[in-house]
Amino acid sequence: MKHVTCYQKGYPRPQFVRDAWTDLNGLWKFGFGEEVTEQDALRGELPRKIRVPYSYETEMSGIGDPDVHRTVWYSRTISQKAGKRTILHLEGADHTATVYVNGTAAGTHCGAYSRFSVDITKYLHAGENLLTVRCDDDGHPAQVRGKQRWLKENFGCWYVQTTGIWKSVWLEYVDDVYLQSLKITPDLTDYSVRLDFSVSCPAEDVCVSFAVSFGGELLHTVTTSASDRYCSVTVPLPSEKVTYQVALWSVEEPSLYDLTVRVLKGGKETDRVGSYFALRDYSVMDDKIMLNGRPFYARLALDQGYWRESGLTPPDEDARVRDITLAKQMGFNGVRKHQKVEDERFFYYADLLGFTVWCELPSNHWFADDCSEQITREWMEIVRANYNHPSLVTWVIFNESWGVRNILMNRAQSDLATALYYLTKSFDQMRPVISNDGWEHATSDILTLHDYEQDGEKLFTRYATMQKITQGSSENTQPLPYAQGYTYRGQPVIISEFGGTAYVSDEQRGWGYGDGVGGDEEFLERFASLVGAVDRLCLSGFCYTQLTDVQQEVNGLLHEDRTPKVPLEEIAKRNRR
Repeated sequence: MKHVTCYQKGYPRPQFVRDAWTDLNGLWKFGFGEEVTEQDALRGELPRKIRVPYSYETEMSGIGDPDVHRTVWYSRTISQKAGKRTILHLEGADHTATVYVNGTAAGTHCGAYSRFSVDITKYLHAGENLLTVRCDDDGHPAQVRGKQRWLKENFGCWYVQTTGIWKSVWLEYVDDVYLQSLKITPDLTDYSVRLDFSVSCPAEDVCVSFAVSFGGELLHTVTTSASDRYCSVTVPLPSEKVTYQVALWSVEEPSLYDLTVRVLKGGKETDRVGSYFALRDYSVMDDKIMLNGRPFYARLALDQGYWRESGLTPPDEDARVRDITLAKQMGFNGVRKHQKVEDERFFYYADLLGFTVWCELPSNHWFADDCSEQITREWMEIVRANYNHPSLVTWVIFNESWGVRNILMNRAQSDLATALYYLTKSFDQMRPVISNDGWEHATSDILTLHDYEQDGEKLFTRYATMQKITQGSSENTQPLPYAQGYTYRGQPVIISEFGGTAYVSDEQRGWGYGDGVGGDEEFLERFASLVGAVDRLCLSGFCYTQLTDVQQEVNGLLHEDRTPKVPLEEIAKRNRR
């Protein structure tokens, strides 16, 4: 596997890479809120050890306690880097996290699935410093929870909760004048890339240089002033150094351009960032999904991204690659990441390997004004953080009306879905947005349907005409495809959840949709019948449930440990048109 030029193994943010950083993953002091006082915690007097970034509920944390603890504390020492600003990054902490440095509160963030950063420079002194993180989770279904249970025991498709730090924690060091943000937007119409950026201290003598390379060859360098708070520059990409002048990203040939960004003040370099991007267009044209101007059939697997030993956190770097590789070997060209936002290293490998990803906001399960505000903040943090990845092709806001259960007739709930749709589009014009996957849609670029019928012929008959698809039918007991006041406008149609067949052995019990199967041939016959039925319909693709087993849900194509239930090549043989 050939990496991009800026790649550093373990670096949490692969499209915004600096050399000066410190990985804070590893052993921290740890304590539950009921066993320590705040004063003791802020002194670093915690009774346990935990391996970050694994939540205390998991085996890999070193604790493995599935019980609910509403408050958890973490602490460790860090060192000051003289002459530099120090920025602390937490890629994911559930649910409300407060950062303390030497006992003083330095910043707070609410939301489990988005990154947050705190400039802790002014709280540091020479020598060792005490870093403390407090995480609170009240367990209420109004918060963005995804598949985390809010009851004492697992139920349905809700699993052991994830509390506290569950993604990487790290420090990076910058000068006073540094690159704060970079938004990369490719344009296939004129073979260019637009770069929107901001620096920490804009001034007349500050400029930013962008160098675009491909295959080790420097193609273009553009330098522009950074005298304003918001700046942009457009770089043309055609070059005789590239075959056919430009290189496009696709699932067959995922070509990536390297990008080096330099910030200069008075001609002196103050910051250097390594990045990459791709030239690709993923869009909706009438009733088709298009990739680089050609119809694209989405052949997706539902992927919840759980591991038996580590919960929502991948056990290691290679686990991300393994899941993508296994899915591709079974004939899928992408995944719908269900009720979870992966870290950027997953998106990096999807970029690298040519694998499409639907990114979905983990759901709240209660509708309230305060919750709507929190959803909006967290969603836009997610969109901003992952916008630059070419593998990310679709945004999903709600799933099956979770958190907006009365969306069919409740105008406030359908307005929220529509508002989030337009807010997303205002930031991102280059990706389709789905307002409510599978159930009653508000404004949406794709019509998606969920149906766990286990008989292939019945499934085909149920959606054999566009009238049945867009208006429902007597054979279909699923919710209507549209909320009141919204109608079908000719969008592409995808069955984005179906299958879900449980393959249950004598040694393993759990649930799936419909009657389970007990042998390879029966399972493969069921899979072929369902996928074949969907392939015969006039659709733009599907998403099969699901890639792996998850705790009590055993309807995966793979076991929790990623061993195949049936030979991968047999799945692939039946997973084609």
